[in-house]
Amino acid sequence: MSGEQDIRRSLVNHAPLRRRPHVMLRRMIDWLPPDTPLWGDDAPVAQLERRVADLLGKPKALFFPTGTMAQQVALRIHAERTGRRAFVAHPQNHLDLWEQHGYAAVHGLRFLAAGDRNRLLTLDDLAAVGEQVSALLIELPQREIGGLLPTWDDLVAQVEWAHDLGAAAHLDGARLWEAQPYYDRPHAGIAALFDTVYVSLYKGLEGVRGAVLAGAEDVVGEAAVWRRRLGGAIPDAWPLAVAALIGLDEQLGRMPAFRDHAVEVAGAITADGVATVLPDPPQTPMFHVHLPVSPDAAKRARDDMIEAHGVQVFSYAASQPRPDRSAFELSIGENAMDFTPDEVAALIRELVKRAERDEGGAV
Repeated sequence: MSGEQDIRRSLVNHAPLRRRPHVMLRRMIDWLPPDTPLWGDDAPVAQLERRVADLLGKPKALFFPTGTMAQQVALRIHAERTGRRAFVAHPQNHLDLWEQHGYAAVHGLRFLAAGDRNRLLTLDDLAAVGEQVSALLIELPQREIGGLLPTWDDLVAQVEWAHDLGAAAHLDGARLWEAQPYYDRPHAGIAALFDTVYVSLYKGLEGVRGAVLAGAEDVVGEAAVWRRRLGGAIPDAWPLAVAALIGLDEQLGRMPAFRDHAVEVAGAITADGVATVLPDPPQTPMFHVHLPVSPDAAKRARDDMIEAHGVQVFSYAASQPRPDRSAFELSIGENAMDFTPDEVAALIRELVKRAERDEGGAV
């Protein structure tokens, strides 16, 4: 199997090319003033919290080492304030799929799934929920179904539904930076709908790790208590904060260009005809590419292409209901901007041909 050192070019946003320790440290050294303090109001973590709070138009923001911790803490606070233990969200939300049900095991919360797992959440889906909930969790964009986004009017109506019932609205904004160009509103204008907002520091911003939770001062103050209880009050989190601040400087303004390139890349893939994309056209810099080959064959073909010419097409291929089909996520960032749309389509065609040969199909 090919290793990370074999990758010379990559379509993957989190490929090692721009994330290797030496590369990241060099960027930090070049950006960081020599007299930067470790702690206090001028330290990187404090700078980051103020900057994110200002961007989101919230009174206060708090750094967390992970989004998992940040979101579970936010939902716990909403549950305790409303006296309700259940929150509602789309069936394919990150907390339920990828966090081993930490919301239940650690915080005693219950999850109510609303709507169809393969479609966007709707107001009718929420109206069908027969239980009082503490919070409505909305992910922008909805990653597991291709990065789809609700219309602005639908989003407003869903948040109003929650507030009318005395529930909070929480935004899983792991990719809020990427979603903002679609709505053509300031980040603060989107965040204003929600009581609490979580944003990721390492996805679109190309940071190391970390998250920020923003909201009212009393909510964030309570979140700080829970952060310490859960072991997240890291004294020396400055490297994570510095990487995020660099990302805010260098990547935030690039999101419209990433989205436009994603639309062009998706168009080239569709025109080639070997694979399909979802959604078509993309609404954010992220979309799914659906392949007519199995996940195992696609992964072997990916490794073969890295070994043959050092190009990584994807990191993970997901299974589909049909065993001879697979899909992968393509997130356009600086790495993918190095490829023309036609070049991406040609790489996917090569990937499929290699996979078909591996499976014994005709080529």
